[in-house]
Amino acid sequence: MNAAPLLAGYTAVVGFVAPHLVLRARWPHRAPALAAVVWHALTVSFSIGAALTAYHLAMPTEHLHTGVLGLLHSCGLGISADGLDPATAHRLAVALPTSIGVALIWSFCFHVGRARRARTRHREAVDLVGRHSAGLSATVLPYDVPAAYCLPGRRPRVVVSDAAVRELTPEQLSAVLQHEQAHVLGRHHLALAAAEAFHSVFRRLPLARLAREQTALLLEMVADDRALRGHSDEALATAMYEMAAARIPKGAFAAGGHTVLIRLQRVLGPRRAPHPVLWGSVAAAAAVVPLLPLLVACPPGLG
Repeated sequence: MNAAPLLAGYTAVVGFVAPHLVLRARWPHRAPALAAVVWHALTVSFSIGAALTAYHLAMPTEHLHTGVLGLLHSCGLGISADGLDPATAHRLAVALPTSIGVALIWSFCFHVGRARRARTRHREAVDLVGRHSAGLSATVLPYDVPAAYCLPGRRPRVVVSDAAVRELTPEQLSAVLQHEQAHVLGRHHLALAAAEAFHSVFRRLPLARLAREQTALLLEMVADDRALRGHSDEALATAMYEMAAARIPKGAFAAGGHTVLIRLQRVLGPRRAPHPVLWGSVAAAAAVVPLLPLLVACPPGLG
């Protein structure tokens, strides 16, 4: 049998239904790192499912002689009079899924390169007008609004405004700097670039839009949790509030930003880790989800 209908149905569920189920769940904000992995697992699963669907639509079988190649046959393109040309079928079946993979890889490289160029330009400007503080392990920038952000990459920088140094308490400033270091050490810019790349290729897909939005939010929560390991909730929350209005350059991660209200409610509200059973179940699902399209395409026991 041809697996195209099953794969198309599975891919539609992952692309349209699953994102809203994850968005309505309560556990992601309790385990933001795991939730970010789940969003990426869904994008990988959708990509594999879309590629396999394209492959099976292109490959004729004894039960499915129309499909994409049937349309080509009706147009007289590459199809022999006696039936479907196997060479054409093979080339098309390989070209369609390959184009999806190439588009995703190119988009990822594009977003990584564009963000790197923007960070490089800003890093050079920061090094010219700012001063390095060995005590803070950061570059202090003259700016009359409390602000802090990081420029991740090969030559990372943590940047803090002199207004933040003056107006924040030592604990608040330390919490902010720890937040920014978490972004650098976790290489969060690569995870965000992957979400951006998927959105660029599948722009109108709910999964693409929500994965990009939620990945950005969840990575900020991951950095918040890192800062909260050695600092009080009040210190981080106050610093986030003070820096909520600060502007940051493109390609940077900031402790403030447009997600600050959601993060403030999370930091100041009751927090508890998800139950180990729930955590283990979600982690197992995240590992299995990218493989599900392969099981749909090649179910065990079916030839």
